[in-house]
Amino acid sequence: MEKTEKEPHKFGLVGKNISYSFSRGYFAKKFEDLGLDDYSYVNFDLENISELNDLIAQTENLKGLNVTIPYKEEIIPFLENLDDAAAEIGAVNTVKFNKGFMTGYNTDAYGFQRSLEPYLKAHHKKALILGTGGASKAIAYVLKNLGISFKFVSRSKREDGYTYPELTKDIIEDRLLIINCTPLGTYPDVNNKPNIPYDHINKKHLLFDLIYNPETSAFLQNGQARGATILNGLKMLEFQAEKAWEIWNR
Repeated sequence: MEKTEKEPHKFGLVGKNISYSFSRGYFAKKFEDLGLDDYSYVNFDLENISELNDLIAQTENLKGLNVTIPYKEEIIPFLENLDDAAAEIGAVNTVKFNKGFMTGYNTDAYGFQRSLEPYLKAHHKKALILGTGGASKAIAYVLKNLGISFKFVSRSKREDGYTYPELTKDIIEDRLLIINCTPLGTYPDVNNKPNIPYDHINKKHLLFDLIYNPETSAFLQNGQARGATILNGLKMLEFQAEKAWEIWNR
């Protein structure tokens, strides 16, 4: 009997300066483990999101995309549909192709909640979210659903938060969950960190860094030195990747 050749399935990551990407290695191993030799995953490093339409037109058998910095918000106008959660969050990190239509989803929220919940204590009632990019929107969505009040911290003044110079001892000691959504400290700039008053962090704090490379960022090191519980973003990435895989295959 003549062997039928399987249709290739191509997936990829859209972002900028993404040679370090977690997703490509994760899915390459997943495809290998599952024996999916007709599946592939590619990094699509775009200088500008305006290149997306040409990329899609030139890439055959594209089934799904992950989206990372800085395009989680900018990709939305290119999509035909948005999942309810992604619409509420206002950011997309997963795209599914179906009969020529692109639907956007946000699996960052799922990944963050799954990785955070086992470490939450009763006193983690208030949070600071460092950064205001696309990833921070998913974090805010989860905290809202968990009943944890939060304030954003950014370089520019906004009504729902603080600037970094405004952070005081009282603010830090009152908000015992601190999440870094900025890229500060990512390899190779491993000595960089958000400019917060670390001296006021204590053993009741839980510090979560969306960064996973290095394993213990300068932000986390400073928290750990003062007795805080620390978490990096690796588990979050694994959970969100598995959710993306589920979306692509349903």
